[in-house]
Amino acid sequence: MRKQRIIGIVIIIIIVLAILGINNRSIFNDDKQVIQDKQQIKQENLTIDEKVDQIVASMSQTEKLGQMVMIGIQGTKVDDDSLYMLNQYHMGGVILFDRNMESLEQVKQLTSDLQAQSNEKVPLFIGIDEEGGDVVRMAEKLTPAPSQKEIGATGDIEQAKTWAIKTAKSLKDMGINVNFAPVADVGSNDKRSYSTDANTVIDFVRAATKGYQQENIIYSLKHFPGIGKGKVDSHIDSSSIDVAKEVLMTEDILPFKTIIDESDPNDYFILVSHLKYLALDEEYPASLSSKIMTDLLRNKLGYKGIIITDDMEMGAVANHNDFRSIGVNAVKAGADIVLVCHEYKHQQEVYLGLLDAVNSGEISQERIDESVKRIIKVKLLHLYQ
Repeated sequence: MRKQRIIGIVIIIIIVLAILGINNRSIFNDDKQVIQDKQQIKQENLTIDEKVDQIVASMSQTEKLGQMVMIGIQGTKVDDDSLYMLNQYHMGGVILFDRNMESLEQVKQLTSDLQAQSNEKVPLFIGIDEEGGDVVRMAEKLTPAPSQKEIGATGDIEQAKTWAIKTAKSLKDMGINVNFAPVADVGSNDKRSYSTDANTVIDFVRAATKGYQQENIIYSLKHFPGIGKGKVDSHIDSSSIDVAKEVLMTEDILPFKTIIDESDPNDYFILVSHLKYLALDEEYPASLSSKIMTDLLRNKLGYKGIIITDDMEMGAVANHNDFRSIGVNAVKAGADIVLVCHEYKHQQEVYLGLLDAVNSGEISQERIDESVKRIIKVKLLHLYQ
């Protein structure tokens, strides 16, 4: 009897201890959840710049440099080369061409697959040249806009906004988040400019930018500081524009200056041309010129957003530079993103050139972080869900 009583007491003690243990575990878990919740609240209470700093601080050097290169890929699926560039070099952006696009569903799958392979900390910029007119992609599947010249000729400024909205919606549906448009050049030898008059160009470009902003598509003004007076196609070889600085400032550069003054710099890129502007820099094309990208665009005009080069495989620069140095020189001059649209080998060379330059001290860590912070900020504002 006494033995049974002792056993009963032991059982009661075990039950009590078990209950206390459960309660203690529950209390601990609740405390842990409170801590996690506080951390989440703290994260949510960070300013956008603090979030940017936090992300950049967590990135490796290879991840940072990858953000500063935008590449083209081959084919309609993520192939081994593009997979390597995304996984090993952490490319921050991809530009699509007709070679990548067969149908709306296929492009949607491709962009989804690209994002799935991108750096887990930072989504990709996925861009396209969808200006309208002759510069369009997958024209048989989409409804391309008229050329900017045709839109400008109507005199109806709202058409620029309407077409920008239509284009933006089509791109968003396919997972594309950057359009390399509108063209802000004053006059041109083709149909890519709204007008030969700077003020008319300003009105139409302004309307187009409002359309892209409404649909949360990042747009890109091009081709700074204006190629309207150019005589040679930059795809083929180099060319110089020899007019007075005052003419450039009051005509060609005026549309860019106006949008810079009026718009949020985190809503758009400025794409820089490969032409030489002798009144601004006698030695280097704009895409390799610190006088144009840093002194003029960044400092004098006050642009605080992302500067991206035109495609570095164009003859205007590729015929006169090697790919190991071309990206280095562009970044040293002020570019945030180097665009390399076609060849896998060239893309590797540009990236490895940047890596060598940082490791040797030719490009400072501060300079790299400056560009990466701009890039991450735009991605935080536009690409994070």
